[in-house]
Amino acid sequence: MADTTSRPAPPEARRPLSPHLQIYKPMLTMMMSITHRITGVGLYLGTLLLAWWLIAAATDAKAFGFANDVLTSFLGRIILFGFTWALFTHMMGGLRHFIWDAGRGMDHPEREYLAQATLIGGIVLTVLVWIVGYMVR
Repeated sequence: MADTTSRPAPPEARRPLSPHLQIYKPMLTMMMSITHRITGVGLYLGTLLLAWWLIAAATDAKAFGFANDVLTSFLGRIILFGFTWALFTHMMGGLRHFIWDAGRGMDHPEREYLAQATLIGGIVLTVLVWIVGYMVR
């Protein structure tokens, strides 16, 4: 018969557990890191739309007309605007990480400024590209 008495765990097994995400206070740098990952996924989906549009253009006029109608509809333009925002926000996040990789901007005020620049830069660049796009159109 097996011994079923409980023994105390050895000291190395009684170490504290890692904290859960729920105890962390959300900070801008944390949110921008999560946004960077989400925009990366969005870029994959947007690239599929771009590939669909290009393949339709190479196929025939009917396929291109359908794809173009979908992407230039109101909903399509909202999706393209989101794709543009994801592209620029992800790019700005990449530049932020590039600066960090160079060993700069890791201290408290610079870290927050870079996170703010990522957020603001993505929005400003997106709006500028769409304004220029409508002006050229």
